Amino acid sequence: MRAELVAQTITDLWSIKRPVCITGAPGGGKTSIAKQVAESLGVQYIHKHMPSMLVEDFGILFPKDDSDMLTYKLPEWFPTDPEAQAILCFDDRNQAGPDLQKVMANIQEERELHGHKLPDGVMIVSTGNRVEDRAGANRVLSHLADRETEIELDTMLDDWCKWAIGEGVAPQVISFLRFRADLLHDFDPQRPKNPTPRSWVKGVASILGVVPPEAEYECFKGAVGEGPAAEFVGYMKIWRKLPNVDNILLHPDTHEVPTDPATLYALSGSLAERANNGNFGKIITYFNRMPPEFGVLGVSYATRKDEELASTQAFTEWAVANQDVLF
Repeated sequence: MRAELVAQTITDLWSIKRPVCITGAPGGGKTSIAKQVAESLGVQYIHKHMPSMLVEDFGILFPKDDSDMLTYKLPEWFPTDPEAQAILCFDDRNQAGPDLQKVMANIQEERELHGHKLPDGVMIVSTGNRVEDRAGANRVLSHLADRETEIELDTMLDDWCKWAIGEGVAPQVISFLRFRADLLHDFDPQRPKNPTPRSWVKGVASILGVVPPEAEYECFKGAVGEGPAAEFVGYMKIWRKLPNVDNILLHPDTHEVPTDPATLYALSGSLAERANNGNFGKIITYFNRMPPEFGVLGVSYATRKDEELASTQAFTEWAVANQDVLF
């Protein structure tokens, strides 16, 4: 299931608080989806990383007042306020041992912990990698699996690009992955490093401009692997030699349009990144001189980055002229 539909499904299930587990290959954005749903719902997000927890983290026995009785002291993170509204995320739940999985199963079924009721406004969303990815995932206890709805996340380029634009991910990375879509999430447990949505954002995009160009390949290789790193470094050489955007804006109807696909991907991304209400008409003039698919790509990027651009006269005229490509 694609990311947008996973998020929408969890949002729909919020009304009945059905426990959900998002599964998929490492680095696909499972935890991010849970957090984004909480933000969109305007509720608290409580994140617990299951592999680093102990059973004692769910409560310990403690003397009750001055009596000989013992009672459980709950951890601070467990919501007890009857008015609480939250998504409680048990992250990497199938890397947890059987004892922790049993605790989770009881919370999900009985909605209580050591006699303390989970508030009606709290929904449990878990995440987990697949066993075949060899990322430390264990087989989930059958009674835990029976108490939740499992949804498998499929990585889709359009969904990721929409998210990346909204998060301000470096446009060079977004444009490159549109050019080499198969490298967005190419996970092989036999390789020491793999390109994943997470590694592209945290291991590549965040490093751009931080280290000098001569150090980029080694840094990128350590995040996404040798092959993808080499391709991206080659793409960056093209990006850094792109025509000056200011010159294009001065002469959008006559400035040379490149023919190399890699350069067109890079240039459409670069122009879209610079688009604003003042220059969008000129940028569209240049986009109209590109092969149609690159014009659509550039306009799509620009309007996702700045939704107000979709209300301009330039966009309206472009959409009418290109309706056969859009619909």
